[in-house]
Amino acid sequence: MVRWAAEQAERNDGLHRVGVFGSYGRGDAGVGSDLDLVLIDDNTSGTQSQRYRQWPFEQLPLCCDALVLTPQEWDELLASPASDPGLHAMANALKRDCRWLWCRSDMEAPFITRDT
Repeated sequence: MVRWAAEQAERNDGLHRVGVFGSYGRGDAGVGSDLDLVLIDDNTSGTQSQRYRQWPFEQLPLCCDALVLTPQEWDELLASPASDPGLHAMANALKRDCRWLWCRSDMEAPFITRDT
């Protein structure tokens, strides 16, 4: 997974980070678990479906779902107000479960750490 992310970054200079969330992020994945990914990409646009199709996820060893967001969209999602229960719940799950597997630079401060 880390190698795949690094290979994608070589092809896309806008890719900042690749992380896992859900069962792999929590560390309780089992047989049949899919891989839930989040990609932070400066250059992404279009619907989530269009964004997903721009990445070669078929190269990964597991079936996966992915959120492909710009840094601004990521920040907005994490700041979702409680008045939007669906987005607020998603933001809380990402804050709790997301584990960054790859980032462009060691100098970048993590968006989320295991202790957050």
